Amino acid sequence: MSIHKTLGEFIIEKQADFPHAKGELSALLSAIKLAAKIVNREINKAGLVDITGATGVENVQGEQQQKLDMYANEIFKNALIARGEICGIASEEEDNYVFFDNKNSRSGNYVVLMDPLDGSSNIDVNVSVGTIFSIYRRVSPTNGPVGIEDFLQVGRKQVAAGYVIYGSSTMLVYTTGNGVHGFTYDPSIGVFCLSHESLTIPKSGRIYSINEGNYVKFPLGVKKYLKYCQEEDESTNRPYTSRYIGSLIADFHRNLLKGGIYIYPQTAQAPSGKLRLLYECNPIAFLAEQAGALATDGFSPILDIKPTELHQRVPFFTGSPEMMDTAHQFMKEFEGS
Repeated sequence: MSIHKTLGEFIIEKQADFPHAKGELSALLSAIKLAAKIVNREINKAGLVDITGATGVENVQGEQQQKLDMYANEIFKNALIARGEICGIASEEEDNYVFFDNKNSRSGNYVVLMDPLDGSSNIDVNVSVGTIFSIYRRVSPTNGPVGIEDFLQVGRKQVAAGYVIYGSSTMLVYTTGNGVHGFTYDPSIGVFCLSHESLTIPKSGRIYSINEGNYVKFPLGVKKYLKYCQEEDESTNRPYTSRYIGSLIADFHRNLLKGGIYIYPQTAQAPSGKLRLLYECNPIAFLAEQAGALATDGFSPILDIKPTELHQRVPFFTGSPEMMDTAHQFMKEFEGS
């Protein structure tokens, strides 16, 4: 039986990749991995206990909150507040950012933004879901309350980002700007073990991921690109295969490993797109670029967008660079159509 390096061992080994911190990254990711273990345990009980379905309450985006949304939000929030490195969080499930008002947190140097349970509506039908997190160094003065400016930072200011995918196995994937690394949870010993070191996305792929049910609402550039994906052409290995799970983490994780493109464009009903810049797009874009992929709004890099509000939405395109280049060509050619 081979012995795998654990997440904790790997972080210590790579501590130099996180120059701002002196053991702080280890503490931050320890809190995240602890919360992930607890959420993983509860997800595995789905169908046996009363944790599935909607709460009957809408979140700030007007979406029905699932019971596990709220549970995961509280678990991650409590795990993070216990660490003095964190002075505040912003969550997709919270109307406003949360300031941790205690002595240790006031001197904390970092804020965390998160989607506690991405794709939670799929829990009832046993489809993979995930947690997405993003870590920034605060810009407000220490020993005082955090401010909105700590959370509305451009994506390139992230010091770490990642996700946990709860599926046939549970994996934690993260980056600190020095490559992307994946760790698979071994429930028999209760640790995350290194399973995918220095992940890189294939330059091209044969999978496109988009909700084609909204086809008539898409911009013309997206429609033209989809027709291109469906056309037969041996020289470019087309037609491509359509694979859309409806859980961003699950779709992105598959394409990261196998190659492909994921698109959630703007529509007539959602001219700014649907996915959240701070909780979903920025952390995934950071991971994507570190793995050799691209991530844009169809025209410009996601990581260069200056946020203006906590729950800002943007169109989102990410995937293998050659497929993204082609998609960009169609978007540019039919811009404004």
